[in-house]
Amino acid sequence: MEESWDFEFLSRMVDSLVSFLSEFVDDWLANDTRVAVFKILFSWLILSLIAIHFAWKVYGNIVNDMYYRQGTGGQNGGTPDTAPHRGWETAAGDGKPHRE
Repeated sequence: MEESWDFEFLSRMVDSLVSFLSEFVDDWLANDTRVAVFKILFSWLILSLIAIHFAWKVYGNIVNDMYYRQGTGGQNGGTPDTAPHRGWETAAGDGKPHRE
């Protein structure tokens, strides 16, 4: 009994997918304004993803090295253990809490 339900569910899913794809192809082949806008936006998306892919191939190691830079500082090039003294910290009252 359980096997027939799985087969029925799978069959309905395949039928739904086939009908969706056939409607999509019919709309894709139609000369409609919304289809033209969709084609333009879809092409822009694909072109942007390809450009990002190639840019990451070319500059990925440089960006990765900048993020994981070596030298004094915390893990992954973060702030060092002893933070530099800033002038604005002492101007507010030498680190004392602010009272109104």
